Amino acid sequence: MKVFWTACIATLASIPLMFPTLTNGRTSFAQNGATSAPAGFANETNGLVSQNVFDKDRAVFAEKEAADDGLGPLYNAESCADCHSNPIVGAGSQISELRAGSYNGKEFVDHPGGSLINDRAVDPSIQERIMDGNEVRALRMSLSTLGDGFVEAIADETLIGIAQGQSQDVRGQVITVPVLEAGNALRVGRFGWKNQHASLESFSADAYLNEMGVTSPFMPFENTSNGRSVQDYDGMQDPENDGADVRVFARFMRSTKAPPANDNLLATADAQAGSQIFDRIGCQSCHVRSIVTAPVGTSINGGAFVVPPALGNKVIHPFGDYLLHDVGTGDGVVQNGGASTRNQIRTAPLWGLRARSHLMHDGESLTLADAIDRHKNQGATSARSFRQLNDLERKQLLVFLSAL
Repeated sequence: MKVFWTACIATLASIPLMFPTLTNGRTSFAQNGATSAPAGFANETNGLVSQNVFDKDRAVFAEKEAADDGLGPLYNAESCADCHSNPIVGAGSQISELRAGSYNGKEFVDHPGGSLINDRAVDPSIQERIMDGNEVRALRMSLSTLGDGFVEAIADETLIGIAQGQSQDVRGQVITVPVLEAGNALRVGRFGWKNQHASLESFSADAYLNEMGVTSPFMPFENTSNGRSVQDYDGMQDPENDGADVRVFARFMRSTKAPPANDNLLATADAQAGSQIFDRIGCQSCHVRSIVTAPVGTSINGGAFVVPPALGNKVIHPFGDYLLHDVGTGDGVVQNGGASTRNQIRTAPLWGLRARSHLMHDGESLTLADAIDRHKNQGATSARSFRQLNDLERKQLLVFLSAL
């Protein structure tokens, strides 16, 4: 591990410093020929694949699974688009998933059968529900996957550098997680509320099993019902999919455009003032405005993927750092990150914020002001500064956020 960090620091030292300028509330870079990633709420390819291939992949992403496809016996949805569709296929939604377990004073213990409690079953006798003694209970909102190909293409060193550049009181935690398609080679996590995955193929295999109950080579075994086998309710031999759909899901997400901001609203005086307030009260420390993806040709995901021209050396504006933080709303659940991540949650990227009605990881904040006010611990200083704003400043900040 010491060698890993030494290599990362050495790599960071060789990266030229970038001097950002504020444009329409975002940061623009002119360094090493980096160009802006295409953005838009449109069913259009970002250039990774042709529009024809993109349309076919989107249809597979939105296709309803059935019993003869391997759906269930336990599941949450019948298609990826059931949870990722607002305002277009691939975006987020108001749909949540349920996780549970217990805390023994030293460590989190999974609920029998695993922390995920599936909401649906092919038969009532195997319906999952939270069992007594599992006081840790958490909802997780469905995240947008738009632009995630660019996120996957962010170099590990870039995320590590962001963490090192943050002040100690708000510094995010970097964790490394296994890349399933690379023999469990480790890479910096960035997908899911707990950064439990680092690649879109691994993420897709996980979702195929845990959200739709479809097994594949990387996730070949069915989930249990509160720890009990569901074999008697499963009519198909595992793995139920040869991995082709998993690869299509990943290719679709890699091909999507980034969530766009409302540039007309961003150009208004109120939004411009709100953008400056956003920085002044410290929101930008974790909600990082701009990140540049790795150069074209960079080998990532343990060598399983090479950054293509459509995704490499692109400037994205996620308003997130893809790091784990404790802002006082942690759900108490541990996944790939170890005990230190129990009360941490990945910073919610704010790009596409205007398409969400339920905010924060649990969806319990229904207004932007409520979401900000809930920030504690590492987010306490910014939340306190927000509460100290006068009425005009408060309005301006909320206008800016509403444009993202």
